[in-house]
Amino acid sequence: MTSLTVSLARGALTSPFKRAGRPDATLPPARPTRPAAPVAPGPLAAYGRICGFTEPGPLPLTYPHVLAFPLTMRLMTGHAFPLPVLGLVHTWIEITPHRTVAPEEPLELTVYAEKLTPHRRGTEVTMATAARVGGELVWESRSGYLSRHATTDAAPSPHSPPDTVGDLPAVAEWRLPGDLGRRYGAVSGDRNPIHLHPLTARLFGFPRAIAHGMWTVARCLAEAGPGADIRSVRAEFRAPVLLPATVTYAADPTGGAFALRGAKGRVHLVGAVER
Repeated sequence: MTSLTVSLARGALTSPFKRAGRPDATLPPARPTRPAAPVAPGPLAAYGRICGFTEPGPLPLTYPHVLAFPLTMRLMTGHAFPLPVLGLVHTWIEITPHRTVAPEEPLELTVYAEKLTPHRRGTEVTMATAARVGGELVWESRSGYLSRHATTDAAPSPHSPPDTVGDLPAVAEWRLPGDLGRRYGAVSGDRNPIHLHPLTARLFGFPRAIAHGMWTVARCLAEAGPGADIRSVRAEFRAPVLLPATVTYAADPTGGAFALRGAKGRVHLVGAVER
C-alpha cells in the first residue's frame, strides 16, 4: 500500500504535464513484477465481503487484478507513460483463468502496457496482467482504460459491445451506498478521485462519485456462483454507476450473458462467462 500511495501521488504530479492524443505517443517497455508470494488472508477476506464472495474456496477470478494494481499504477504513473492517470476510466476487461488458484499458492504477478487505440471519446490503452505459480501461467487479463479528450475519430472502440443486450431476466437488486467507492478503494487500493467524492468526481466531468468498474464485475461474478469451471470472462462498462444507486443484476438462466441495469433500464455493464 505504501508503494501504491507513492504512485498515486506521482500520478497527481505528472498528470498535468501529459497530453493525451499525441500522434507520436509510445508505451513504455517496462514489465514490473511482484515476486511470488501467498495472498494475505485479511485483505482477501475484506475484499470478499465487499464484493459478495462469501464462500471459502479458490481465489476470486477478479482478485489477481487487485493484487497487481500497485504494479499497474507504478507503470501508468511513470514519466514514460503517455496518458495522464488522473481521470482514466476503466472501459472493459477480459479474464482468462488457466486453472483455479488457491489463496495459499505463491503468485508472481507481471504487468505491461500492450497498445494504444483511438477511441471516439479519446485514447484507450490496453494493460495486461499475468499471474504465475512456479513459472506456470495460471491467470491472465487485459483491460482497457480510456483517457477522454477531444478527437476527430468517430469510429467506435474495437471493444464496444452491441447496442442491445437482449431481455435478460432480473436476478437480484442491489442498493449501493454513496461511500461504496471509498470503501472499495480502501480494500483495493484504487483511490482514483472519480470514485471517492462528488467534489473530486466533478473535476473529471461526473456529477457524483462513480462505482469502480472492477467492483461491479466482481459483484456480478460473485452472484453468478462458483467460478471453478469458468474458462473466460469478458465485461464491458457501458455507463458509469453514479453513487448512491439501485441497480439490477440480470443474467441468462442457462448461463453465459449477464448485465447490470440501473434506473429506467440504463445498461451499466454487459458481460459473458464461458464455461
